[in-house]
Amino acid sequence: MRRWVGRVGLTWRLVAAMMTIEVVTALTTSIFTFVVGPRLFWSRMQAGDPVTESIAEQSRRAFQGANLVAIAMGLALAFAASLTISAAISRRIGRAATRLSSTATRIADGDYGSPPSRPRIGPELDSVADALARMAQRLDTVESNRRRLLADLGHEARTPITVLDGHLEAIEDGIITPDEEVVALLREQTRRLSRLTEDINAISAAEEGQLRLAPERMETRDLVALADRAVRMAFDAKGVQLIVPPVPAGLPILVDPERLVQVLVNLLQNALRHNRPGSSVRLRAGRARRSATVQIAVSDDGDGILAVHLPHIFERFYRVDTARDRDAGGTGIGLAIAKAIVESHGGEIHAASAGAGRGAVFTVTLPVAVPAPD
Repeated sequence: MRRWVGRVGLTWRLVAAMMTIEVVTALTTSIFTFVVGPRLFWSRMQAGDPVTESIAEQSRRAFQGANLVAIAMGLALAFAASLTISAAISRRIGRAATRLSSTATRIADGDYGSPPSRPRIGPELDSVADALARMAQRLDTVESNRRRLLADLGHEARTPITVLDGHLEAIEDGIITPDEEVVALLREQTRRLSRLTEDINAISAAEEGQLRLAPERMETRDLVALADRAVRMAFDAKGVQLIVPPVPAGLPILVDPERLVQVLVNLLQNALRHNRPGSSVRLRAGRARRSATVQIAVSDDGDGILAVHLPHIFERFYRVDTARDRDAGGTGIGLAIAKAIVESHGGEIHAASAGAGRGAVFTVTLPVAVPAPD
């Protein structure tokens, strides 16, 4: 019985349910008409003026006959109308459910390009359609990112592996000797692979909420000073001026210093990479207007970023200048890691640029730490 019921479609189940209600209604009406009704009629007849037995019997039969005809006609019309209306409604609901089921099946099979439209027969099915559409969009994004990640990861690893393999083969063939310069080159490629692995692990942990943080209360100016010291030598070596205006006191933040310095160093190194000798980069910090947040900004007058790149600048392996970034040794994950770390601290990071050759500004926004209890 259960197997048979399981094969019946939703449309016929709804029709059967409505017809069951009609049958129950008809039975209830019949009971009251032929059992309760005559007794009430007879008690009312006896309560009025006295009548003969034959008149009372004729009246009772006339009452029952009229009731029978009226009830039969009413039930027949109601049954027909109910069947027609329930069939139409059930058919529409069944079709909508079938379309949603087909869409869910296509999504399960990996087809995310045909999101369902709203059936518009009730908020319940509309919400199901909206949820399926959102799920399809999310899965499509995840699948696209997965394919791009695998392709980019293979490309990123291929360069150092090719260099290592080529030099090792040349050493085996006696074409080159493993002098200090060759060893330094090989070690740089292994460091590049190691850095790529560490970056991927870091961003995966951050995005999954598993990044280990050791937050401590510190002044914003101390964090800025740590980042300044970490990159000052590299800026001096390239001849790019790093300008760090004094940061006001009284801007406490609750952060993991090591992680936040990593973010600022990454932003500063990006600015250094995209600025020529003789130019300048600015590292500023202060309280944001009309909000209990601190803003730390890295700005420069270098290569800039085209508007088409800005929405994707924090995505994994996304490069504005592929050849230049790769030659500079970047893995293409630094900004994605920075975004994940900042967000794990409850903050935000944004990029802005007026266009190519007009510099860029990266702004990190962090909540001000709640005052420590006395």
